[in-house]
Amino acid sequence: MNTDQAFDLLKDAGVTESISIQTVRRWLREGRIKYEGGNGSRKTGSTMDDTDLAFDLLKDAGISEHVRLQVVRRWLNEGRIKYEGKSKRDSGYIIDDATKSLSINDVPAQNKDEIIHRLRLKIQAQDTHIEGMEALYETAKKTLIQQREMYKKEVVMLRNEKSQLQNEAGDLLTENIELRNELTKRKQNQTGHFNSAPIARSDDYSKKLGLSKKATVKEVLAGYKGLLKITHPDQNGNAKVFHYIKTDYDNFRKGNNGI
Repeated sequence: MNTDQAFDLLKDAGVTESISIQTVRRWLREGRIKYEGGNGSRKTGSTMDDTDLAFDLLKDAGISEHVRLQVVRRWLNEGRIKYEGKSKRDSGYIIDDATKSLSINDVPAQNKDEIIHRLRLKIQAQDTHIEGMEALYETAKKTLIQQREMYKKEVVMLRNEKSQLQNEAGDLLTENIELRNELTKRKQNQTGHFNSAPIARSDDYSKKLGLSKKATVKEVLAGYKGLLKITHPDQNGNAKVFHYIKTDYDNFRKGNNGI
């Protein structure tokens, strides 16, 4: 092997230029390679005769066995090296126990095995990635389910609070109506109208509903209808409050010609 071939071999194996120079110089001193350069030109692409020597030099340079196999196989496949070793190597490079030599025709089968091995590693990596994504999906799914259950509970609580507020509002309204009726009776008693039940003026109904004295009949009717809708038993309202409001509503209609 000459120096140019040695440089190319180390370069293909991933060795840095500075270390390659030091290694080639040492190999020259030890007589393991020969110098055949001339006029500054390098013999790149030239054919190397001995695979065993290539293996030994790469091993001496500290290259791992896996990388050594890759480089030598590639050079064999490219026709840059041919097998002329005198003994079977322990590296596993020779796969046919019945033969003492390795031809270039044997290389594609080994390259195929190597490709299959790499594809299997890729598939394993992809399977691991998919498993991780599935685990992430399951975690997100559980989180969403928990959030949905929490929101359902909050909706139920809000509905209960709404119903409670409606009942409290109905109770207050009932109390207000009773107090106003009691006040009206007292006023009637004081004026001597004991035997008749005078119809309340429209402004009395407006006050009960919290409307202006100038509220129209339609506005008063609309206010009563709104209260009746809220307090109706079919709407989870208070039946007692509904009864009081309905009585006032009917009296108001009678006092306005039954509209």
